[in-house]
Amino acid sequence: MFHVKHEVWTERAAAIGVELSLEMVGKLELFGSLIRDRAVALGLVSAADLSSLPERHLLDCLRAAVAARKTDRLAYDLGSGAGLPGIVVAIARPSLEVSLIEARRTRGAFLEMAVERLRLANARVVVSRFEALSEPADVCFARAVADAAGSWRAAERLLRPGGRLVYFAGSTFEAATDVPIGVRARILRPVRPVSLARAGPLVIMSRQ
Repeated sequence: MFHVKHEVWTERAAAIGVELSLEMVGKLELFGSLIRDRAVALGLVSAADLSSLPERHLLDCLRAAVAARKTDRLAYDLGSGAGLPGIVVAIARPSLEVSLIEARRTRGAFLEMAVERLRLANARVVVSRFEALSEPADVCFARAVADAAGSWRAAERLLRPGGRLVYFAGSTFEAATDVPIGVRARILRPVRPVSLARAGPLVIMSRQ
């Protein structure tokens, strides 16, 4: 059974910089169960990741909630897949409207089920390609979608002035070679908790 003690969730989230209520913890646990029971069979998450699901996916995705500003109103989770990080961010940041962008209908159906089961009033599923989006967003999230340059190309035209892309980089990421030319980048490297020490950095990209 998927379960992590509430105090463990809150302690680990606090180490990252996120304050979780008991309701949020409950939703994260339910979301983990939905991933285990439904997303693996759909090929959205590897079965090999189940033993480390809280750390490898849920806690890792909470880092994106730290990168969201209090003034942000609309976020796009590009290529949402299983809702990582979009659903996790929506749980942790209820004041932020998160659009889960997914081109594949089968994945969109999982996302719709998850949003309904979790009762996430601030999340909506958009079954569409990036190119069809037009409403400008304050922030875009990209995790396991493309490399840094490809993720920036997808996000750039969707960002309002001052908007940012929060890109989940791999452990081999090198800012000098991987950040597109002419793009401002701020690097947030995971330090704590220890379980995230091997994760790649978050790269916050914006127009210069």
